[in-house]
Amino acid sequence: MIGFLVAGLIIGALARLLKPGRQNLGLLATLGLGLVGSLIGGTIAWLLGTGSIWELNVLGFVLSVVAAVLLVGTAEAVAGKNRAVR
Repeated sequence: MIGFLVAGLIIGALARLLKPGRQNLGLLATLGLGLVGSLIGGTIAWLLGTGSIWELNVLGFVLSVVAAVLLVGTAEAVAGKNRAVR
């Protein structure tokens, strides 16, 4: 479980580094989006037949980072809309 949290934090941090521009996300949001991204990426890799969702493999890691980048972009878009309304 601790390894999963650390991997989620690393994936979330990589997603924030790869996404251009400034993100106004805290550490918990980064961790959460990284965890969700790792679940999505692991599931897609599992569906492609690379092994278990809980195994660390290259394709699962790459797909997890891509999913987390998309989630960070979505979170920023939603947060930006909420700030513009106020």
